[in-house]
Amino acid sequence: MPDPSVAPQFSLDADQVALRDMARSFADEVFAPNAIAWDEAKHFPVAEMRKAAELGMAGIYVAEDVGGSGLSRVAATLIFEALATGCPTVSAYMSIHNMVAWMIDAYGSSEQRRQWLPALCKMELFASYCLTEPNAGSDAAALAARAVRDGDYYVLNGQKLFISGAGGSGLYVVMARTGGEGAGGISAFVVPGDAAGLSFGANERKMGWNAQPTRAVTFENVRVPVGNRLGEEGAGFKIAMAALDGGRLNIAACSLGGAQTALEKSLAYMKERRAFGKPLDAFQALQFRLADMATGLEASRTLLWRAAAALDCGEANATALCAMAKRFVTDTCFDVANQALQLHGGYGYLAEYGIEKIVRDLRVHQILEGTNEIMRLIVARSLVGR
Repeated sequence: MPDPSVAPQFSLDADQVALRDMARSFADEVFAPNAIAWDEAKHFPVAEMRKAAELGMAGIYVAEDVGGSGLSRVAATLIFEALATGCPTVSAYMSIHNMVAWMIDAYGSSEQRRQWLPALCKMELFASYCLTEPNAGSDAAALAARAVRDGDYYVLNGQKLFISGAGGSGLYVVMARTGGEGAGGISAFVVPGDAAGLSFGANERKMGWNAQPTRAVTFENVRVPVGNRLGEEGAGFKIAMAALDGGRLNIAACSLGGAQTALEKSLAYMKERRAFGKPLDAFQALQFRLADMATGLEASRTLLWRAAAALDCGEANATALCAMAKRFVTDTCFDVANQALQLHGGYGYLAEYGIEKIVRDLRVHQILEGTNEIMRLIVARSLVGR
């Protein structure tokens, strides 16, 4: 008999199950029926995301006093996985929006929190994270965008690249250089989407993630009030990296949701599809492939929850665990989705089955929020101390 005094270290409590099921039901009802059409039309589903915000999914780990849900990072992984079963692309954008809201909640002044977070938590205002530049991707500390102090303002010049939500967002958290070279010379700023001198490139033509816009963002003599700086001068890189610990968990959760749907679609298809006189799921070789796919998802989920719990508790190795989880989960889940396409045969290559979209959407998760090569570097440095 189970011992009720033993904490369920590897299972969810009743509240967590209810939260997950709520998000999954929402995804099944609102995201899943529209995902293929949104992808084909490159439609950014603002109204549907605002419905998710009404359920508390736009400020998941933002404090309640400014409209957030005040939940844990573990809870966030449950929500983003569930949302991604309906559409990984839209879930991923919502994860970025949540990351930006957390940055303002964690590092903003009382005035900044009151000014922006209530609208962000309702998704009356959408948010984007601006770190990557044309010549600064993995080497983010080499960014060139510069903010020069001019009285009560900073004058911001430079360009950011691959910005999710750009052109559709009303708020941009921008990392720019206020001092010398290296990480210590970078500060973070909140820039309104209607700021004079702010402009956007064309919506990028991408392999996947078509239901959210991706554009370059250009700053030409944009005057940003000193009161829009997050934290102290020189703290921007630290703020950006702290945000990415959670962002990596979130994007891993989005991979899990997409791969879970790919597995579920495969199981249903293989019960119906017959070959050589019997259903596909009667062939032992294919059963073994399904077993490996399911095992990969459970292993991914376990590592993801472990890393999220470490971040919640402020464990010293949380950054390394987040990197481990991001690398392992996104690699594993892309492979699961790709295997699902193979199991569908030619039908998996057709858009109407939804499998090829999942494969296209999950591929970028191995690149963004820090490439998986950089994740290995973070883990290695935590081991060897360099």
